[in-house]
Amino acid sequence: MEFILFMKYISLTVLISFFSLVSLAQPTPVEQFLDGKSVVLVSAALAETAPITWKDLVEEVHPSFVEAGGDPVAYFDLEEVILSEGIKNTYASHFITRQIRNIILLIRKADGRLFCHIYPFSGNRNIISPGNNWSIKAANLEDLKEQIQSIGLNKRSENFLVIEVPEYPSIPGLENNSLGNNYIQAPPLNLDVFKLGILLTGAAGNEDFLNTFRQDIYGKDPNQVEAEQLAQKEGLEQIFNAEYPFETEFLTTAKSNQELINDKVQFILMRQEGREADLMRSMGVPLDQGKNPDKIVVKYYIRFLVRNELYIGEKWDASPDWKVALRNFLDQITPEN
Repeated sequence: MEFILFMKYISLTVLISFFSLVSLAQPTPVEQFLDGKSVVLVSAALAETAPITWKDLVEEVHPSFVEAGGDPVAYFDLEEVILSEGIKNTYASHFITRQIRNIILLIRKADGRLFCHIYPFSGNRNIISPGNNWSIKAANLEDLKEQIQSIGLNKRSENFLVIEVPEYPSIPGLENNSLGNNYIQAPPLNLDVFKLGILLTGAAGNEDFLNTFRQDIYGKDPNQVEAEQLAQKEGLEQIFNAEYPFETEFLTTAKSNQELINDKVQFILMRQEGREADLMRSMGVPLDQGKNPDKIVVKYYIRFLVRNELYIGEKWDASPDWKVALRNFLDQITPEN
């Protein structure tokens, strides 16, 4: 009996030691920043007090990342990366191919405040996941640069042959900001025959974590976000009950395409939110003169599961107000009463 207890004690000690070593072996975000390639994703509001573009911001900050010991090999506009799941997946695949280790988030709010986070690249389509990260905030650009430069103080960098000027490479398959998806400027047929699935999701999980760094929503109180999501769910139900004459199904759990089709759900309501110019370009719609290309808008469309066709309607109907955008779209795809 004593021998068995002794062996259990030894086994437990070995197990604890093993996990301690594994924990110690995990590099910190700063250590990984100093020993691996980084991609920088930028979300910058055009502040009225100092109207500079996101690339202007990059030109200012890039030397500080290099001086700190980092290896920022590419800069991208965050809004373009998160424009759709398909586009985000393509970026993630490219990051894997280029052996990226770090994702740096650089955020500029409309009031001029600046924020920076360094996350390990998740290695999957989420790009980053909630968890350990290095972060700073600054009231102005000079303060931000000084704090970034301090990352490498009294630390050895393993990054060599670092580029001295920032690069903005194109992503294979996204040269025209489109995945070649079959966007169709028409309403779908047979909405009266098959059900329209409407996605209802809770708080953003790992898949949507990257989206929370967009400058206009970054830093929102979680309770406010949850309240807005609940209001949106209720608003969706009210609008569809009042204005959509055909059968719908609110989807609260994940199902495969085949499971949905078996349940007579052949259409899914899709939503994209982003800068109007980016959305129009990605959907093959010419940008109208007089439109503000940087305005954040919501666009609804329908995905036909059987052929993966994306129906956006005959006319552009996006709006900063999601309720207006949804009513505009429903007016296009349903017959007049």
